[in-house]
Order: sequence, then C-alpha cells, then structure tokens
Amino acid sequence: MKILTYLYTLLFSSFLIGQSFTGAWSSSTDQIQSVWIMTANHFSITQYQTNPAIFVSTAGGSWGTSDDRVLLNWEFDTSSPEKVGTQTHVNFLQSEDNIQWENIMWHRIDNGQPGALQGAWLITGRERGGVISERVPGVRRTMKILSGTQFQWIAYNIETKEFFGTGGGSYQTVNGQYIEKIEYFSRDNSRVGARLQFDFELQEGKWHHSGKSSKGKPIYEIWSKRVDLGI
Repeated sequence: MKILTYLYTLLFSSFLIGQSFTGAWSSSTDQIQSVWIMTANHFSITQYQTNPAIFVSTAGGSWGTSDDRVLLNWEFDTSSPEKVGTQTHVNFLQSEDNIQWENIMWHRIDNGQPGALQGAWLITGRERGGVISERVPGVRRTMKILSGTQFQWIAYNIETKEFFGTGGGSYQTVNGQYIEKIEYFSRDNSRVGARLQFDFELQEGKWHHSGKSSKGKPIYEIWSKRVDLGI
C-alpha cells in the first residue's frame, strides 16, 4: 500500500495533538520497511525493501496544526508528484509510543534525542576550488532531516515537482564526528550498508560538514536550519 493511502486514512486511538510527535517512527509490512521522521515543522516518510536493498518511495514537506488537525504541506512525493504543492488535513491520534492506522502499527524509534543535529536543514553553502560560496535556496532544494538517530537527505524542486534523489538511514555523532549508515539510496542500491564518517561543527547555528561523499570525493558543505531561513 502506498504511503499516501496510509496518510489519507489515519485513524488512531486517542487525540493527542499536544503530545510530542517529533522523532522517528518505523513500521514493516510485506518485507517493506517504512521510516517516518518528524521534526517540529517538517517531516518525511520513506519506504524501502531490505533484502534485497531496493528504494521504493518517499514523500514529505512541512506540517503544522489547524482546527485541531494536522496540516501536511507536500513538497516532494515520488509516488504522486501531482500532490506537490497541495495540502492535506489529517486527524493525528497516537497512544504512548505507538501509532496505528488500519492494520499498520508504527513504533517509536526515538523522540528526537540526542538532538545536536535534530531538525530540518537546507544546504546553503559549498566549497569549490578552495572558495566557499553561500546562498539562500530557491525552488530547487536539498534538505536533510534528522531525528535523534535517523537521517534522510532529499533533493527536489517544489516548482517543477521534480525529484532528484534521496538517501538515508541511521547516524550518530561522536567527538565532532558525524557517522552515517546508509540503509536506502535511490540512486544506487548497491551503496546500502556503507558507513560514511564526516567532521562536523556548529558555527553560529550553521552545520559545517566535511569529509568524503559516497563516491569518495572530498566535500565541504554548510547547512542551515529551515526555521532560521524562514523556509
């Protein structure tokens, strides 16, 4: 069943809009793993197969509340690109650390902690030829969304509704090191299982990220929180 079918039929056990919904959630059905990352203002939901490793779909954007319901604003959707730019009102209900709709049970992975990098970020700077250039993203965006233990990056265009790629999995931060374990990668399923290690530092609220990409190329990136950019 597609991600959006789930979302359009959410029926949970108790209405808890005031309870923290941030963090990461997971569910498994028919060999398909689903991960739902929710920050204070943004979300992503991704489906992938684990054996063999196959990326299936992803969708997400920003969210808020209106009239005791959750308002989902779709910025990307690989299954239904026509949904990009639309809004969906849903009654979100949850019970403790589980969320259920139809016969699907979602289990909490984390509540956003530890949270040094928790949140939604947009890439705003890169180093090329020894020169760092920064800019505010427009309609084409590369977002990285993190809970306390899960991460996902997504490249997309909110105007043309194009999707360029995504990857994600689990991560940890240790002594200035940001370490990713790739669990899905839309551009190359063979990279699933790889571990990537980067140096990271927060400077004036910006995430400075350096190391080698999944292709082994050196990178230096600057990421800014979406809430700080007002996007």
